[in-house]
Amino acid sequence: MKRIAGIFVIALIGGAVSLGLYKAFEPAWLLSGQRASGIPVRPVSYSPGPALNLPDFEAAAANSVHAVVHIKSEFQKKSLVYDDFFEFFNFGGRPKSREYISPYSAMGSGVIVSPDGYIVTNNHVVQEATGIFVTLNDKREYKASIVGTDPSSDLALIRIDETDLPFLSYGNSDDVKIGEWVLAVGNPFNLTSTVTAGIVSAKARNMNILGSQGAIESFIQTDAAINPGNSGGALVNTRGELIGVNAAIASGTGYYTGYSFAIPVNIVRKVVGDFMKFGKIQRAYLGVYYREIDDHFAKEKGITDLRGIYLDDVVEGGPANQAGIKKGDIIISIDNLPVNGKSELMEIIGQKNPGDKVSVIVNRDGTELTFPLAMASEETQQIALKGDKLTLHGATFQSLSAEEKARYNIDFGFKITKIENGKLQSSGIRAGFILLTVDRQPVRTTADLHDALSGRNGGVLIEGIYPNGLRAYYGIGL
Repeated sequence: MKRIAGIFVIALIGGAVSLGLYKAFEPAWLLSGQRASGIPVRPVSYSPGPALNLPDFEAAAANSVHAVVHIKSEFQKKSLVYDDFFEFFNFGGRPKSREYISPYSAMGSGVIVSPDGYIVTNNHVVQEATGIFVTLNDKREYKASIVGTDPSSDLALIRIDETDLPFLSYGNSDDVKIGEWVLAVGNPFNLTSTVTAGIVSAKARNMNILGSQGAIESFIQTDAAINPGNSGGALVNTRGELIGVNAAIASGTGYYTGYSFAIPVNIVRKVVGDFMKFGKIQRAYLGVYYREIDDHFAKEKGITDLRGIYLDDVVEGGPANQAGIKKGDIIISIDNLPVNGKSELMEIIGQKNPGDKVSVIVNRDGTELTFPLAMASEETQQIALKGDKLTLHGATFQSLSAEEKARYNIDFGFKITKIENGKLQSSGIRAGFILLTVDRQPVRTTADLHDALSGRNGGVLIEGIYPNGLRAYYGIGL
């Protein structure tokens, strides 16, 4: 035992001596924080570091949950609003099943925007509803009335008979930054107000889901969890300000998978203000036809700077034309806000009122020019676009006469009276074809026709009939 104890003591002494020698002759690369290979070494430290600067959601959540309501809408018949888009997108507030029993109901959310009972929600939550019922976060229930609906922005304003309600203040969606923390507040799965958190993933998203030629799509994309019932709920920043109204999720199942979309609050503020003041939306127009610039188009046109949006045409007598803007100009910005695509342009215009003065910067043959102009009203735009004939992609379209409408039992459409070499002829369309819809949207005016077949990237689905009654469909790449 003495021998074993002696060996143990000798081992301890040897270890201590070895450690002392190692520390005395510690390699210079370790002392300098560098390995021999040159890769930095970070010594392990057990001292507590500085506190992480994490966002505080408590105040924003507390400020939001009481201003977000549950909405139950009752219908007497199946609504076709956005029905064709549910193969790819599922909106909260719509039943998952496509088989409905009359009457049926749908669930959504809404945001109180004034203390006297005004509530903003999605158009698809309340459109065609025969009854709308609102439940506050404190469980009080009310029957609501519709103040106005706007399918082009998917927004609606409803009202309940109550005062002194909690409400959310507007933020500024132009100031929202990618990577910014946000909260989504709504009533998924018919629960009371629920809060989820995420970041802004992208801005000015155009998903082509609103289903009209003049739709305003410039969504804020987030990864905050949104599920059925969240539609019409609030997207708020960490200060508790409303920066968007949640509208859709990208999902094959109808449930959250990481992509959620909200309507920017600057558009919300404009729509709500118009309904409160005028009872209808006051649309402003520039009077231009445009297309987005991609690499292929830029090379085709000899464009070296891909910023901006290219003007295919300028409406004669419209605001842009009167200001001096010409066909072939490239709009770079409006009121110092960059314009690089349709969604950004529509978002900026969607916030304006007829008569508003704006400053438009264009690139003309490499030179930047500034044009001040006043926005036109919808009525002025329609007068400027009035006509019955249009030539596009080698085809001449003529609006139908009253006799032709009666003969074919239709109330709109354009007949191709002449067709030459071009994309339409290449697709197999022949003279005499009567175009009725593009991407399932009715084409009633020359403005609709021009918007549907101009300034588009990708393919479109054209539907119509021939004089012999044959119905035909054509997929065309533009």
